[in-house]
Amino acid sequence: MKVLLAAPRGYCAGVDRAVETVERALARFGAPVYVRKQIVHNAHVVADLESKGAVFVEELDEVPEGATAILSAHGVAPEVYEQAAKRNLQTIDATCPLVTKVHFEARKFASDGFDIVLIGHEGHEEVIGTMGEAPSSITLIEKPADVAGLALSGGKVAYLSQTTLSVDETNDVIAALRERFPAIQGPPRDDICYATQNRQTAVKDIAGRADVVLVIGSQNSSNSKRLAEVARAAGADAYLIDDETEIDPAWVEGAATVGITSGASAPEWLVDRVVDWFRARGPADVEEVRVVDEDVHFGLPKELDRT
Repeated sequence: MKVLLAAPRGYCAGVDRAVETVERALARFGAPVYVRKQIVHNAHVVADLESKGAVFVEELDEVPEGATAILSAHGVAPEVYEQAAKRNLQTIDATCPLVTKVHFEARKFASDGFDIVLIGHEGHEEVIGTMGEAPSSITLIEKPADVAGLALSGGKVAYLSQTTLSVDETNDVIAALRERFPAIQGPPRDDICYATQNRQTAVKDIAGRADVVLVIGSQNSSNSKRLAEVARAAGADAYLIDDETEIDPAWVEGAATVGITSGASAPEWLVDRVVDWFRARGPADVEEVRVVDEDVHFGLPKELDRT
């Protein structure tokens, strides 16, 4: 069987920074270190950090007063920082810098009197955090059909987007917004992050050559779900799996070529396990298909900086 490995795949710079933040906090302060929400949306990563002493909580009122608390990579609303201060928590912010960029844009547009249209998925932690920056100025939409129902003041309009969306689908929404609001303003640079775009480009490449594509990532991972959708749109059957134990042999029975990729919060050792699953079933010709090189790195939060 031919196995095509999409590249880039797996950890992005923001996820790498967030996971290292928890590991370094444990090394510096000792267990337990509390983390609000999942540090990144991957069940295996969370379980691994739990085994090392991280305690994941839903809200900061579950954290003992004065303890160390880490905020996840997805960003939080300003009220969360206020809660942390009231509980005298030693807060370490692991928000991805690219999400922080969107928060800054939201505050800037709101302060300049814009109605802001946020493209994203309702209930996602990143969306909740972004909307919390300017709740009276932001309206959330998800698809082009939502544009017609927007009830805005009729003044200045701007758009922002969640960083982990499908590039093609987001462009469709932006086109609909521009048609209705010709003077609409967008962010100085695209909000969809470099890693999301690169992984979608890579999975399109292998999906065009594969019968089946397996996307390694958890069900609550937005960027992983988008990878599966992009692969299907490119013509391949695609399945989202946490690991090799979730592969149904019927999916790949008779397939000549299988593509494998992983979401931005999935570690490379999960890819190795999936590849080994195929090798255990017979000869497998594994080829990495690289569409772009990545060299992005984000420094650790100031509380944990190497210097």
